[in-house]
Amino acid sequence: MEVLLHQIDAFADAPFSGNPAAVMPLPAWLPDSVLQQLAEENNLAETAFYTSQLPPEAGAPPVAGIAYHLRWFTPAVEVAMCGHATLAGAAQILTDIEPGQDAVNFYTRSGWLRVDRTDDDLYILDLPAVVSEPAEPDPALVAALGIHPVRAFTGTDVVLVVDTERQVRDVVPALSAFPPVPRGVIVTAPGDEVDFVSRFFAPGVGVPEDPVTGSAHAQLAPLWSAELGRQRFVARQLSRRGGTLGVELAGDRVLLSGRCRRYLDGVVSLDF
Repeated sequence: MEVLLHQIDAFADAPFSGNPAAVMPLPAWLPDSVLQQLAEENNLAETAFYTSQLPPEAGAPPVAGIAYHLRWFTPAVEVAMCGHATLAGAAQILTDIEPGQDAVNFYTRSGWLRVDRTDDDLYILDLPAVVSEPAEPDPALVAALGIHPVRAFTGTDVVLVVDTERQVRDVVPALSAFPPVPRGVIVTAPGDEVDFVSRFFAPGVGVPEDPVTGSAHAQLAPLWSAELGRQRFVARQLSRRGGTLGVELAGDRVLLSGRCRRYLDGVVSLDF
């Protein structure tokens, strides 16, 4: 059989920026083992697979409109949340399959998610806000990152806050020395030219450093809202590729906005 493959850069300010995601539409679900092998072969932070067949437990989306079942795989595991690959999947659907629509609903392991497209092709992703709890930083993790955090939090990811953007930019992690963490580690600080900056490391799930992590900003938004006393921000992830996100805390939801740039379209031939 043949499966389409689209590689799309999400939260991309320019060519070769943002976070590349593989998007693979499927007529029906393949075995999980094959999905994992495809994600490993694609060798990107995430591969997004979707079908138009909703599972019985999905019910109807909270907002009427087109709907798909979406799953995400790193090269190592299936994950419960991925922002950039959701944005990329929406860009592919709203460009190739449903060009007359301006929004798409996805049923996922994190419930229903929605992406809206504006008239100037800005994509806005609606994610659940992630709660954090204050914590003492793990000395082994701090040593592996070579930083001096001023605050630490736990949640979906470990969050370590440092004083300056330069400290975030200069992190050279010893990934092999990372202790076990829930998923990944976010290092964040106030930005020099944006509201806050970050980097994200998740070697335990096969992502040494993620270029731009939408789901991490679902956790950062409430923290920086409490810190800065407002709900809207411009954020930048300081990976080598880099990417900029509009961030808005809206009650128990986080709205992330960014642009998508398509890099390639191809066909994968499977012989089994």
